[in-house]
Amino acid sequence: MAGDHARNVAGMHAAARCGARTRRGGTCQAPAVKGKARCRMHGGARGSGAPRGNRNALKSGLYTAESLELRRHVAQLIRDSRKIIEEL
Repeated sequence: MAGDHARNVAGMHAAARCGARTRRGGTCQAPAVKGKARCRMHGGARGSGAPRGNRNALKSGLYTAESLELRRHVAQLIRDSRKIIEEL
């Protein structure tokens, strides 16, 4: 089905290559998105990648400074109460 006509692939062969590391330790070698250093699968596409800032860490609130401090305080209260119970 390919046919016998010559294909114009010179532009694709001359395109910059993606520099993402593969599992084998080499580079991706897929054509990079125009104006970027990565291909469409490794972060060159629009909307790919993490949002600006650290908004992902605030989704659950489990690791905010306030919740960590609260857990430390509760753990200290538990230790103190166990010590008091042992003394009785």
